[in-house]
Amino acid sequence: MIYLDNAATTRVCKAALDAMLPFLTESFGNPSSSHSAGAAARGAVLEARESMARLLSCEPREIYFTSGGTESDNLALFTAAKLGAKAAKRHIISADFEHPAVLKTLVHLSKNGFEITLLPTPKDGIIKTSDIKNAMRGDTALVSLMTVNNEIGTVQSVREIGALCRECGVLFHTDAVQAAGHITLNFNEINADFLTLSAHKFGGAKGAGAVIIRKGIEPSPMLFGGGQERGARAGTENVAGIVGMAAALENACCFMKQNTKIIAALKNRLCERLNRIDGAHQTCESGTGIISFCFESIESEALLLLLDKAGVCASAGSACSAGALEPSHVLRSMNIPNELLRGALRLSLSAENTADEIEKAANIIEKSVEKLRSFNI
Repeated sequence: MIYLDNAATTRVCKAALDAMLPFLTESFGNPSSSHSAGAAARGAVLEARESMARLLSCEPREIYFTSGGTESDNLALFTAAKLGAKAAKRHIISADFEHPAVLKTLVHLSKNGFEITLLPTPKDGIIKTSDIKNAMRGDTALVSLMTVNNEIGTVQSVREIGALCRECGVLFHTDAVQAAGHITLNFNEINADFLTLSAHKFGGAKGAGAVIIRKGIEPSPMLFGGGQERGARAGTENVAGIVGMAAALENACCFMKQNTKIIAALKNRLCERLNRIDGAHQTCESGTGIISFCFESIESEALLLLLDKAGVCASAGSACSAGALEPSHVLRSMNIPNELLRGALRLSLSAENTADEIEKAANIIEKSVEKLRSFNI
């Protein structure tokens, strides 16, 4: 199997697995219990929080553990909205290429008195800071913009955007799910008020995530119960997932420079090969290991079936929308013609991929495209 769908999920790395196993076996205590087994679990969660705070340049008390990126995004947006409403500020700025976890939450907020401005996606996939500034109003409560797009891999200028928001007194949230562990993230330098991430995008296990909320901002809880996470997120902590997430982030940050170099070489070669295919269109230049192509005269669903049969794992877009019949909202927002949208393919690489795999995958993709087109003759 040639796995080229790392934007959907990554393999659990050895460091994370080794860190998790004790908390799935002998050290299985509940962090809220008062006995020694509970204390051991509680101490592990504390150590994980401190480790992640060091890696992300924030304070441990600013980290709140969640079940993943979707919950983290929701908690950030609802908290910001509540603060905005208190200050009679009900305008939110975002982009139409955001993840559904953000977009669908914004739809909900729009039904509850908020006005949403979604900035259109430029051809290069990068939102200009000036466009955000021009969209700001006196009642703007929040700007929400992802750091790395999950379908096209473009990297946004979040540091500049964060500085603008800070200067204008507007809260700033960045969905860093596809960025954490892959590019350097410094919470303080970004000037973000909320930053969200998910463990399984950088070698951790599914079901663990986090939101960083700047100190001084009180989270608006969506779950009520035992008061875990300092009252922000009720429910027994996923100790193994949290410990594994911290270990995975440590591992990813430690090898980030090396991995970035490997992925860049593989990505450049794959793009070079795919661009040779007749009717292939690279949607934009990616700043990460995520590659987006559209192929003329084919259907994504049929292409993915052929690739899977040949041992290549890929996607047409966000894994969260894999069951949807509609073309990618991200690519549609870039005004890509409908005939191309139907032939979208997303490939996302990791440092575990090899040059040999890239060559084989490129050959399989080329032959699959040719085969599908032959059916149209």
